[in-house]
Amino acid sequence: MQDRTKKIFGNEIDGKTVKSAEKSKRKYIKKYGDDSDKDYKISFKPIEALDFMGASNIVFGEENSEMEDNALIVGNIRMGFGHYRISIAMASCAAALGFKPYWLDLASFDATGSKMIREQNDMYSLASRISQKSRLFNKIVWEPLNSEGFKKITYNAKDQKNSELLVPIFKNIRKDVPYIATHVWPSQGAIHAGMKNVVNAIPDNWPMGLHLSEGAIHAVQTPFAYLGYKTLDGFAKENLNGIPEAQLKMVGRFIDHELLVNLEDDNAKRRARVREDKPLRILMTVGGAGAGFDMFAAMVKHLLPEVEKKKVALFINFGDHEDVYDKLMKEIGGVECKKYFNDFDNFKNLVSYLKDGEAEGIYAVCNDDIFQAVYSTNLLMPVCDLLVTKPSELAYYPIPKIFMKHIGGHEVYGAINGREIGDSLSEYPTAKRINAMLDKILSDEDIIPHLCDRIDELKKQGYYDGAYECVKLASGQKK
Repeated sequence: MQDRTKKIFGNEIDGKTVKSAEKSKRKYIKKYGDDSDKDYKISFKPIEALDFMGASNIVFGEENSEMEDNALIVGNIRMGFGHYRISIAMASCAAALGFKPYWLDLASFDATGSKMIREQNDMYSLASRISQKSRLFNKIVWEPLNSEGFKKITYNAKDQKNSELLVPIFKNIRKDVPYIATHVWPSQGAIHAGMKNVVNAIPDNWPMGLHLSEGAIHAVQTPFAYLGYKTLDGFAKENLNGIPEAQLKMVGRFIDHELLVNLEDDNAKRRARVREDKPLRILMTVGGAGAGFDMFAAMVKHLLPEVEKKKVALFINFGDHEDVYDKLMKEIGGVECKKYFNDFDNFKNLVSYLKDGEAEGIYAVCNDDIFQAVYSTNLLMPVCDLLVTKPSELAYYPIPKIFMKHIGGHEVYGAINGREIGDSLSEYPTAKRINAMLDKILSDEDIIPHLCDRIDELKKQGYYDGAYECVKLASGQKK
């Protein structure tokens, strides 16, 4: 296993940082045990919510099972819903191009590296929640860490060393299988383990040292991100060697096959609903930890009169957090909702009806199953007219969008990209401002059709083909 901590793309890392990285790895071994000699057998379980693409989950088993010849692995972790959603897009496009997708959630195992990931994720989630409650913490700690702290190349050194703990999970996985990682740890772990065809799909538009995984092909969604990684400008005080062309590709946005095949028809129906003065179908997604809850509740309160007048139909996906639904109902005084809680089949029937049927009122969706929770938003996007979300991974999806205040400085640049290429409105940092823009959208019948026209143009230009391109890169179809 090559040491990738001391030198990253030919850039020397200082001794103090290297020692800190080595200390971090030792800390996790001491806490969770050294499993470097473990022989973890792998087996597979179907993912029911993704049965239409034939996806199978990689799990530990009693005996090793063989992957199919056309296998493609999507390496990921659950950190909120974002990395899972991008992983679903990769699996979807893999299936569409003739591959059998296998799902590898490195945080899901009873292994030292998995426990390391879960601990770090818990710390990240806690800090994110604190940032929503403390303006001082957000200003002094959270925003600078997410924009500038994670950007430094030295930040990559500790992750590179810690990700060596993931190697035992890969022991019985064929090293020649095409592999797409939707978080840097699964990419680094795969490289350390000797996987030969690794694509590191970078989710953010803001270039950061956090996302570096030397040895993998770094796939980015935008020209801004490409030049940031090509030069590594701002990753250190001095000028650095950037990522060589062989390991850096601008591929476009990471979007599911199912969201693209009928996109023009979905946009035509959006335009028709506006012309016919049908209720504007607004899709709202709640963060897993209820991030931005106060702003979210303020928007729902503001839109309730429009719902009663049948000017708006609200679709709210609460993910797998029913407690956030309870909190919202308490906050807005309780309103009548059409609830689809842990009733995925009935929910899918609703989506089928909404393709040509009518919508009114408020629809609340919640599922304990993580795949159902994430994919409910995907199913609703084609039948809704406007997505309201923070500018995270959903900033790149082909549906008219408006953005709530970001959670973490790196998200800002997703909103900027959407605004500049023209398939999104801006990020609005206060409830007052976003509610004013929602009123503008409701009163101006040209805004949604304009966004739809732009989305159609971008599709023709290949802007949304990033997941297909990642599959081609991992499988060697695209050099």
